[in-house]
Order: sequence, then C-alpha cells, then structure tokens
Amino acid sequence: MMKRSSLALLLGLAMALVFALTVQGFAPNPEPGKKAARAAALEARIDDLLGRMSLEQKIGQVIMPDIASITPADMRAYHFGTILNGGNSAPGNNERAPPADWLALADAYWEASVSPRSDGGPAIPMMWATDAIHGHNNIVGATIFPHNIGLGATRDADLVRRIGEATATEIAATGIDWAFAPTIAVARDDRWGRIYESFSEDPALVGRLGAASVIGLQGRSAPDVGISQAHVLATAKHFFGDGGTNGRDQGDASGTEADLLRIHARPYPPAIQAGAQVVMASFSSVNGQKMHGSKAYLTGLLKEKMGFDGLVVGDWNAHGQIPGCTNSNCPQALLAGLDIYMVAEEWKPLYANLLAQLRAGTIPMARVDDAVRRILRVKMRYGLFEKPKPSARALAGKFELIGAPAHRAIAREAVRKSLVLLKNQNGVLPIRPGRSILVVGEAARSLPMQSGGWTITWQGGGDLNNADFPGGQTIFDAIQAQAKANGSPLAFSPDGEFSVRPDAAIVVFGERPFAEFIGDAKDLILPDERPLAMMRALKAKNIPVIAVLLSGRALWMNREINAADAFVAAWLPGTEGAGLADLLLRGPSRIAPHDFVGVLPFSWPASCTQFALNAGEPGYAPLFALGYGQRYARPQRTKVLDERCALLDGAGGGAIDLIKTGRAALPFSLELADSGGKAPATSSPAGQLRLVQRDRNAQEDSAQFTWSGPAILTLRADPGLASSAHKAALQASKSLVIEYQVRARGTGPAQLVLECGAGCTRPLDAAADLALAADKGWRFARISLRCFGLAAEGLSADPLALTIRGDAGLVLELSSVRLSAEPGEETCRL
Repeated sequence: MMKRSSLALLLGLAMALVFALTVQGFAPNPEPGKKAARAAALEARIDDLLGRMSLEQKIGQVIMPDIASITPADMRAYHFGTILNGGNSAPGNNERAPPADWLALADAYWEASVSPRSDGGPAIPMMWATDAIHGHNNIVGATIFPHNIGLGATRDADLVRRIGEATATEIAATGIDWAFAPTIAVARDDRWGRIYESFSEDPALVGRLGAASVIGLQGRSAPDVGISQAHVLATAKHFFGDGGTNGRDQGDASGTEADLLRIHARPYPPAIQAGAQVVMASFSSVNGQKMHGSKAYLTGLLKEKMGFDGLVVGDWNAHGQIPGCTNSNCPQALLAGLDIYMVAEEWKPLYANLLAQLRAGTIPMARVDDAVRRILRVKMRYGLFEKPKPSARALAGKFELIGAPAHRAIAREAVRKSLVLLKNQNGVLPIRPGRSILVVGEAARSLPMQSGGWTITWQGGGDLNNADFPGGQTIFDAIQAQAKANGSPLAFSPDGEFSVRPDAAIVVFGERPFAEFIGDAKDLILPDERPLAMMRALKAKNIPVIAVLLSGRALWMNREINAADAFVAAWLPGTEGAGLADLLLRGPSRIAPHDFVGVLPFSWPASCTQFALNAGEPGYAPLFALGYGQRYARPQRTKVLDERCALLDGAGGGAIDLIKTGRAALPFSLELADSGGKAPATSSPAGQLRLVQRDRNAQEDSAQFTWSGPAILTLRADPGLASSAHKAALQASKSLVIEYQVRARGTGPAQLVLECGAGCTRPLDAAADLALAADKGWRFARISLRCFGLAAEGLSADPLALTIRGDAGLVLELSSVRLSAEPGEETCRL
C-alpha cells in the first residue's frame, strides 16, 4: 500500500498534469449550472435503475464475455452489461465475415439484452467493444491506418483526431459501440511485443496524441452532453506501466514511484480531460503488485486522485493472474476497483462465484453498486438508452463508409507524414521521372506485412493475403502507378535478380506481423538476412539502393543502412501504399510534391544490445536521437556505421525456438499433413489433424493438436530465414526441450523424428511415453540429440525439421519446443 506522502505526491502530480496538459481543441461545457443539473438528473436516473435491479442483474453488468463463448440465448439469461470480440473472434467464427454479419449479430445480442426479465427488472441494453487498434481492423475492407508508432512519427494531433473520427464512423456502420483504443502506453524497451501500439517513448507526446484520439473517437462534446451516433466510446489503456516492463509483455514495471508516475501515468490526465469514459487496467504489475489487484492505483490514483468517474474494464482474463485468483474466482479485482471483468470463456462460474460472494458479504453491496453505477453512467453518457437497436442507428448498414475514399485519403496522408528518412546519400531520393526502377522483395507486394498485427486476426499475417484487403494498395502497386505517370520503366524481383539493369533499386523488407505477448523479441536484430544480402549484391553492382523498412519497432540496422544509399523507416503503414510513392518518386513536373516531415518517435539503437534507449536517461547514446528525421530540403550525410555485434556470433545464448508461446518461431514454419496432402494451415487437407490455440498462462499461448487419423505435424526451418545468430546457436545445440501435455493418449503409433540430413538416422518411439503422460498435466522433457542418432554435436539449418507422427485419438498440446545448448537426458524418454 502507498504511504500518505506518496499519495500526496500523486495528487499533486496528477492535478498538475490535468491543467498543464489540457488537450488542444477540447472545450469543457461553459455553462456549469446546466452541466450540474444534467449530472444530477443523470445520477437520479441511475438511482432509479439501481433500485429496481436484482442482484443477478447487477452481477451480469460487471461481466464481459467474448462473443465466441456466448450466444444471444446466454445474453437473454444472464443480461451481460457488455461483450467483446477478441482478436480472433468474429461472427460464426469466420474472421472474414462481411460487415452485414457483424451488424446482424449486434442486433441479436442487443435484442436479447433488452428482452423482458422474468424477475421484472429493468431492461438495460448491452454494449459491444472491439479492438479497433488502427482502424476498424477486424473488418475485411476497412481502412487500415498506420499503427500508433507511425502516428507518433507525425506528431500531428489533428491528424490523429481525424483518424479517430474515420475509425468511429466505420465502427458505427457495423453497429458496434466501443473501441478498445487508444493505447497510451509509454514504451521504454523496443523488444516489447506491443511497442507499435505506443505513440512514443516521450510521455508528453503520448498524452497529446492519446487525447486527440479520444476526441476523434468520441467527439468533441463534453461527456454529459452525450455522444453522437457518428462516434463510439474510447478506451484509454492500459493503466498503468505497461510500457515499462523491460520488454516483457504482462511483466513488472519496477522503479521509484515518482519515476513511474512521471513517465507512465502522465498520459492519463489528458485522456480523462478529453472525455475518456473507459480506462482499461493493465495486465502488468508495478513493483510486483498486479494492477488488476491494486486498490491503491485503480481506486486511489485513478478514480479518486485523477477524478475519473467512468468505468474501469479488465483485460483478457487478467484478473486471474492476481495471486490467489483464478479466471473464474477473483473477488479481489472488484474490491480493488475493477468495474468489469473481461472473462473470455469462464464467465459462468465467475458469475456464480461473484453472486455467492455478494450474498455472503465477501464483496460489499456498496462496491457492486458503485461498479454498476459507473457502467450505467457511461451507458447514459453514450446515449445508449435512447439509441435504437444497432441496425436502426444513423450510420448502421452504410457499408460504403467502410474503406471510404475519404478515409483512405486520410490514411494516405498519415502514411506520408509518418515516414522517417534516416539516410539519403547523394540525393538518390526522390527518384527522378524517366529513371528505371527495380522493386525488390516480397514485402513490397504484401498488404499483410504492410499492416502488421491486429489486422483481421489478432497476430496478423498467417494465412492472410492481399485478397483480404479489398481496396488496399501495396507499395509495389503504388510505385507502379507513379512510375507509369512519370514514364519510368519498372520491374519487380523477389530476390534482387534482374535481366535489365535498373537506375535504382527499392528494397522493401521487414518484420513478420506480430502482436502482444507473441511479439516480444529477444533482441533488435532482424532474423531474415536475405534482404541484407540482396542490398549488398545490388550495391556491389553500383546500383543505387533505397531501403524501405517495414517494422513495428526501431531495429538495429547498421548493416542494412551501410548497404543502402537511402533508408526509410516506414513503420507499419497499413493499406495505403501510395503514401510511400508520394515521397519516393518525383512527380512528372520534376518537383517533389512532398517532403519528409516524420521524425523518430523512438530513439534508434546504435548497437545491437541497446534495448531500452530513452532520451534523458543516463548513458543515452543513440544512433539517431528521438525526434531525428532528414528532409529533402535539408540534406545530411550519414557516416559509415559499426557493424560489429556479439549477438551475431552466438554470444546471446544457445536456445533456438521451434515453437514459442504456442506458435512456430522463425525460421521455423508449421505444416500439417495427412492422406490428403500437406498444408500450412490449422487443419490438414483431409481433416485428420487439427490445430486450435488454447490459453495456458496467457491468451492463446499453447497449440493443441487433435488427430482423427494418421497425420503428421512438421516444424521445418527455412535456411534462408536463419540469421547468423541462429546458425551459431544451432551449432551449439545438444538437446531438444519440449513443454507439453497429453489430453488424450490415442491408440495408434506415435513418433518424434528429427530431420537433419545424414546426421539424424533414428526416429524416437513416443507412443508409450505419451500414453503414460495422458491426463497428468503439463510436463517438461529434455531429450539428448544423440537419441535421434546424431553422432556429433551441432546442427545446421539446411535441412532441419522436427516431425511428430500420430494417429486417431491423440490430443497433444505444445507450449514450447526449442533446441538448447544444455545436455539432454540420454534415456530418450518423454
């Protein structure tokens, strides 16, 4: 618990920030008398509803289940106050469901929520929340804006506000009420898997842009006046400290309380002043205390000291991480100040436990009434009780608004303003009309890579392709259109090879899509070294090289910057590739219509071990400082950079992940095969082997494989994606480490096979061990590579694969699979 002196410091800091960081463009209601009368009338309405609600109805209001785990019938029975669609949830479990399906499901849940209750309680409409992280990104065809890291590079609050307005319009067209945005984390370690959801390492910039996003989503009117049907509720998240966990998602932000508040709490007063009605609590901890269980912070700081009178919603099952809690039983979170539990699947036992705890007095009625009051207050401010069903609202069903030209124009502007020019030797950019251009790299033709995580699916990428982005434009297509207008010959090459020598080569490359948790990185080195080899080969032929990096973070790029004549940090620009063409090529008039205006929102590392690099901290020595960005109008020279990195020599350790947190890790990919053939999908071609993601310690952090016939799962390394560090670690490998559980043993044979060329000759019979492990929970095995017939230590990436063969009835769950430099057991048993 905090001392009185700490609370006093908190109060002073919070109040100073509220006044010092007032949001530009937000005008509080100038008529305090009328405002007070409206507030009193609203509280009287709440009093009336609370007096007529049953205990069951109140508990229903504080539970937020996922649409994948409930039906409209459940809504009718339990009268939940809110629902959400998680990152991988959609109507009918169809991630490509058309907008009409989303609207129809919104109607079904809404109608169920207002159906008459058997106990005569009042009808209280539900609200639906969605992760609109960079546009209405769950919807096929929506405008996908640059992620926040790119918007931070623009430093343009008005642009961020207009993006919020456009996003709200597209959300409203599908009948959804509420966006889980903006993220106002102040990320301080670039390895964090949510780094691109942060506007900047600078808390003042985060506060300014976060407030602008709130205004864009909710509108400019003061909350007590109401939110129009062209807007939706915003969520300031994740309170607080999520960006200070040393690059580990859901980790611990440690340090002095004063420093943590100065950095990580600072964006919240501006967001509240801008009218934010919802704050989401963070998964993370502060100095060892889980935020979902911290009364000092959720109640003492946020609600009392910052004066937040909206609702506090939890994150995905995060209450279950509080010591002494489970997903289905956690009164501690409500007592700490959480108002809504986000519970993905275990809502039914949570409902029963909360109801019993309320009746037993474990949870005071006053705390439940306060939570429900806050929920009702937000619903009334949103105007929910006056709104008709979702399909009858002002913008509902106007699907032409989804991906509308006006919204795409804003996105194109955002892309253009977000690009940061880090190098431009000899004025190679912009490319003059008539010059022949070679565009290199599959990333130039990939809308999934341009868009990154939180795009249609939770992690993005995967089996998504360009057809899932109707109306979007790849970087190559955008360059092709501008080159045609310029009279510039254009060619594409996936690998840098060409038949006609170009005047310039644009190499587009970057990170594979990722999102929270799965996206935490060990270091800031790009594992795929093929683009570097392409750039070096082109430069050796005296062809000017323009490098365009697609990434969700600042990466150690010394080698790539040296190999390029020009280098552009493009972040994750989304669907409007034309924003890049606007800057890379001169127009036909031979005058560049636009100049670079983007500057770095995060400091750029000079060495491969600078993970936490933040302006103003001791020892600050970046390659490019926070706020750096070159201009055509102000050319600068870039020195030759030091390419040495101990991590490339294997100094970072000998572990190589094949499966990490339930997903294949680069350079490995997952393939399922049966009698119908093989495919990189969640089901083998004939359906004899199926994959579903399950929760172990966090959301979807394990992979469950179910056999209904003879089938094979294979984790195969792509030697082209194996970095120098991977190759060094493979040479040091001595054991295969597996974290697994067997949910059902199966009846047929089972084998583990390590494929490593002539060196691996022996399959490992696993049937007896899997049968023994059935229904015994999670297990850990470290198997010597000698068990697979490997005579000498060390592996190479070509060829390298791990195969698990099984038969009908086997249900195997894998959390992690890795190769380790530590010796393994030579008993050769699982």
